[in-house]
Amino acid sequence: MSDLARIGSETARGGFANERAIASKFKSWKTDKEAQKWLVIMSYDLDEIEDVDAIVIHGHKTDVQVKVIVKLKKGFSVENISVKKANKGFSFNQVDKRPVEHYKKMWDIPEYLADLLKMFTGEISPLDLLKKGKITRKKYNSLRDRRRFFLTEFEEKDIQIIIDFFRKNKMLVVTDLIKGNDEYAADWMLVTLLDKQRDETKWALADINKALSIFEGGDIRISPKGSLYIGKIFMQRKGGTPDPKSLQFKINPSLLFGV
Repeated sequence: MSDLARIGSETARGGFANERAIASKFKSWKTDKEAQKWLVIMSYDLDEIEDVDAIVIHGHKTDVQVKVIVKLKKGFSVENISVKKANKGFSFNQVDKRPVEHYKKMWDIPEYLADLLKMFTGEISPLDLLKKGKITRKKYNSLRDRRRFFLTEFEEKDIQIIIDFFRKNKMLVVTDLIKGNDEYAADWMLVTLLDKQRDETKWALADINKALSIFEGGDIRISPKGSLYIGKIFMQRKGGTPDPKSLQFKINPSLLFGV
């Protein structure tokens, strides 16, 4: 099947925005029109399918795992689906959130860069740097938020170190954040947009490589407010509770509707 055929988008009656509802639709594939369309996008011939089962997965990029048994074939095929809920307008959803140290090990981030990222999240506080004589009182007083640094408050050479690393490792970073790197790595991304008033759900199903190409698109750049864009992925300090000093990565799932 061609690359363009590996993505589909439609609007259907009824609401099925969560993982359990989507798993239930796959289980009812014989009568469920959306499940049938999804299976066709996944390159299955409905006449050759014997049975379909689906379960909800937690703690991985995959949210729904679908098992498809095809007639006259031994065993079954597995399709791992990452489910994202879109909202009207330009709205971001979290795709990953962990302490900097986790990403340091995951992406082999150099120690100096890891410290910069910890300054960005506030894990290394400006006050501690001031007490150790690593920043001046003038620099400390000039910070927008004395709990952390925004990227725009770093020296130009340090900003370039951050940009260079993520530019060099862009595809690795995007793949780990969107697809995952374990046994439950996603094969597909299914985005749903529920309109409660109309009782309709708009959906888009894309091969994960198609999704990666969408979110990988664009350069590494500092946002006007001092966070980072990695293609179309937004990296920021999480803030709030819990884990306020973690790195957080977010996407706008609605981008799949624009393909």
